[in-house]
Amino acid sequence: MPTDSVLYAILLIAGLILLGKWIRRSSSILKRLYLPSAIIAGTLALLAGPQGLGRLIPDERLPNGLWNEAVLDVWAAMPGLLISVVFATLFLGKSVSPPREIWEKAGPMVVHGQTLAWGQYVVGLSLVIFLLRPWTGIDPMAGALIEIGFEGGHGTAAGLGDTFRELGFESGVDLALGLATVGVVAGVLLGTLLINWAVWRGHLAPPDEPTDEEAEAMSSPERLEEEGEGLQMSDQALEPLSVHLGFVAVAIGVGWLLLEGLVLAERYLLVPLGWPELMEHIPLFPLAMIGGVMVQVAGMKWGFAGLMDRGLMNRIGGVSLDLLIVAALGTLSLGALGENLPVLLVLMVGGIAWNLLGFVVLARLLFPRNWVANGLANFGQGMGMTVVGLLLVRMVDPRNRTGAMEAFGYKQLLFEPVVGGGLFTAASLPLIYQFGPVPVLVGTAALMTGWFVFGLWRFGPQTH
Repeated sequence: MPTDSVLYAILLIAGLILLGKWIRRSSSILKRLYLPSAIIAGTLALLAGPQGLGRLIPDERLPNGLWNEAVLDVWAAMPGLLISVVFATLFLGKSVSPPREIWEKAGPMVVHGQTLAWGQYVVGLSLVIFLLRPWTGIDPMAGALIEIGFEGGHGTAAGLGDTFRELGFESGVDLALGLATVGVVAGVLLGTLLINWAVWRGHLAPPDEPTDEEAEAMSSPERLEEEGEGLQMSDQALEPLSVHLGFVAVAIGVGWLLLEGLVLAERYLLVPLGWPELMEHIPLFPLAMIGGVMVQVAGMKWGFAGLMDRGLMNRIGGVSLDLLIVAALGTLSLGALGENLPVLLVLMVGGIAWNLLGFVVLARLLFPRNWVANGLANFGQGMGMTVVGLLLVRMVDPRNRTGAMEAFGYKQLLFEPVVGGGLFTAASLPLIYQFGPVPVLVGTAALMTGWFVFGLWRFGPQTH
C-alpha cells in the first residue's frame, strides 16, 4: 500500500480521537458512562465509513463513505500489529515483585479472577454446544467469544482477527468486538448499580466523597491505567521516547523468538507423533507480553531497568490501544453482526449473568475481607478490560483504604500471561478448532472448579 496512505490513516484516527474527546466532554450522558474517547472515535469512523454513510447515501462516488479503500486497508492491518505493542508495554518499567509477595497481597484476587475467567469459557462453550450450534449452526469457536470480548476487550478481539480468519470464522472478530463494546458500557452501568445495591444492603459504607482531583481522575478513563500505576515523573531527566520504543521493540523481538521456537518445537517434536499444529495459529501479542516480562526482569538483574519509566510505557501502550480501537471499530462489519444477532444476544446475556453471579455470590466466598471493593475490581475487568475494574475501584474506594487497588495491580502479574488476552486466550481458538468444543469445555470446567475449590479451602474459612 502507498506509504502516504499509512500517514493519512493514522492522522485521520488522531483527528477522530480529538473529535471524540470533544463530544465526550460536551455530553453529560457520555461522561456518566465513562466511555473512552477512542470508542466514541471508533463509532464515528464506523458511521462515516462503508457500513454507515456508504450505505445510507446511494452515491457511486462514496461507496466507502468518507474513507477511501487505501485508508480502510491500513486500518484493517493496524490492530494485528499494534496489539503486540500494547501487550509488550504491560510490564515494562513495572517493578516485578517476588511471587510470594504477590501471592500474599493478591491471592484472593487471583483466585476470584481466574474462576471468573475460566467460567466465561464454560458458559460460552455450554451455550454454543447445547443451544446456539443446534439453533443457528454457529462455528463452535464462538464458545470463546465471551472471554475474548469481555475479559480481553477490544484490543484482544481485534488482535485475534488474523487467527479468526485463518481458522475460517471471519465473523468471529466482529462478534468479539461487539461483545467488547457491550461489556464496557454494561460494566460501568451495572458496576454503578452494584455499588448502590451494596450500600443499600449494608455490605458497604457509603463511599467517601472524592476530592476534586480524585473526581477528575475518575472522569478520565484514559488516565485510569496511569493512576493505577502511580504515574509520577521523576526529577531526573527521563530517557527519550526513542529509547523506550527500543525496549518495546526488544520485548516484541524476544516474543517473536519465543513463538518461532514453540512453532519449531511443535513441528519437529510433537507433529510426528500425531499432535496437530496449534502454535502456527497463535498470534504474537501474548508472547510479546512474556518478552516484556523477561526484558523487565533482566533489567532489574543487570541494572538497566531504571532507564524505563512506567508512565512513559503507559503512554506508549495507551496511544497504541487508542489507534487500535478506532481502526478496529472503523472496519467493523455490521452485516456480520446482523447475521449473527441471536448469537451475540445469547452470549451477551450469558456473559453478563455469569459475571453478576461471580460478584454477588463468588466474591463473598473467596474474599476474606472487603469483598465488595475487591469483587468489583474483577467484575469490571471481567466485563470490560482492566480499565473498567480500575474505574469501579476508584468509585467505591477513592482513597484506597481497602487495598483493593494494590491487590488488583499485583493480580495482573499472575493473570494476564494466561487469560484476559494471554496465552490461553490466544490458544483457545485453535484448541477448539483442532479438538472440538467438548474437550475444551471439560478442561476449562476443571480449571474453573479447581480454582474455586482451592479458593474456598485457602481463603473461604477466613470469612466466617
